[in-house]
Amino acid sequence: MTDATIGNPDPSAYDALAQAKELLRSVRAGALATLVPGNAFPFASLVNVATAPDGSPILLVSRLAAHTRHLASDPRLSLLLAQTGAGDPLAYPRVTIMGTGECVIDPDGRAALKARFLTKHPASALYADFPDFSFWRVAMQEAHFNGGFARAGYFKAAALATSLDGAEALVAAEPQTLVEVNARHQDALARFAAALAGKSGGPWRATGIDPEGIDLGCGDRTARIAFPRPVRTLQDLREILPELVEAARRAASSEASDA
Repeated sequence: MTDATIGNPDPSAYDALAQAKELLRSVRAGALATLVPGNAFPFASLVNVATAPDGSPILLVSRLAAHTRHLASDPRLSLLLAQTGAGDPLAYPRVTIMGTGECVIDPDGRAALKARFLTKHPASALYADFPDFSFWRVAMQEAHFNGGFARAGYFKAAALATSLDGAEALVAAEPQTLVEVNARHQDALARFAAALAGKSGGPWRATGIDPEGIDLGCGDRTARIAFPRPVRTLQDLREILPELVEAARRAASSEASDA
């Protein structure tokens, strides 16, 4: 099925793909549905979720868990990521990702997934290296997005994923870049969260950087700041951060004038 926005008389008025990508990057836990071997029924469970630089969901699961045994038998899965809040739960956006899971056992690959996962879920460091735990990468095939009434879309993986072409150095330097950004730009990150993502104050930190945006975390809260254009190199990143600072300043000024 081709990418499409459905049920909206003016699809250009709502960017379903951008909203789906934001959910993919910002939601910390989701409902994982797997297939029970020899059984016609799917099995749903709750799992913590992070993402690889290209947007592929990352799972940390124990082989003692039923869903891990299911995936070992049949890697097909779906993963529901939903925004939550007060009021009607169905008024909030959610995305269901369909694909296959792969256990990553290569040491370098596992280390990369582990670093990404723990920046979003630092408490998982307590058990991430237990012998029964493993990191799984989800190969996305397609996704269904529901943003509320008359806001929905189907997307192929190619649309939902982030291209890493030309960004190899940026991805390789991410751990050190995060250290530097968090050390030098704490005030700017807080402004990004408040003015560009509508989040309340706090010690916001960068938890991930990819060509399409920067992920922020503050305790159990998250925010996703999309770049106005793709960032492929460290120099691109250095150039775009001041632009985001200016965008945050304008947004804050506009909000203050409207108050």
